[in-house]
Amino acid sequence: MEEFSRVLFLMMIIISNLVAAAISGAQSFHVESWGNSRLEVEKQTVTNLQFYFHDTLSGKTPSAVRVAQAAETDKSPTLFGAVLMADDPLTETPDPKSKLVGRAQGLYGSAGQAELGLIMAFNFCFTDGTYKGSSISILGLNPALNPVREMAIVGGTGIFRLARGYAIAHTHWFDAASGDAIVGYNVTIVH
Repeated sequence: MEEFSRVLFLMMIIISNLVAAAISGAQSFHVESWGNSRLEVEKQTVTNLQFYFHDTLSGKTPSAVRVAQAAETDKSPTLFGAVLMADDPLTETPDPKSKLVGRAQGLYGSAGQAELGLIMAFNFCFTDGTYKGSSISILGLNPALNPVREMAIVGGTGIFRLARGYAIAHTHWFDAASGDAIVGYNVTIVH
């Protein structure tokens, strides 16, 4: 047990030294290992984007479909246990016919028993302009009935590789009968 404590203490010192070096503005550090790893700290960019998410559950060609549910889901006022897969358009304005800027692809599930809370795991894949071919990954709880919600950006690809940040969602339009919604997103991405 004493040996384990010494090893743990040594590891904590090494990690704290590495973190301190990165925070103090060191341009790079080099770690000898079988892979000869190297970390370079570069200037980071902050990007703000605004677009609209169109989630359609109704009609002949829905963009989100239920793929799983618990036995008791239909008895729950929050549809607790329902899981939906989505491929939703992202547009420049709330008008569904406005310029397509990307697709929101992923899944969400009802995770709240007492209040509607959707766990969301999505890639927002951009198809237009400077960000074409890049994506951001969003993960978090979306209390969909709140007027404004915040979710984490946990990664990205392309221009947004190693992204982090947050997404602010606000419902622009919602049809309670069908479940269809248009949601405005303001995202702040550090990359």
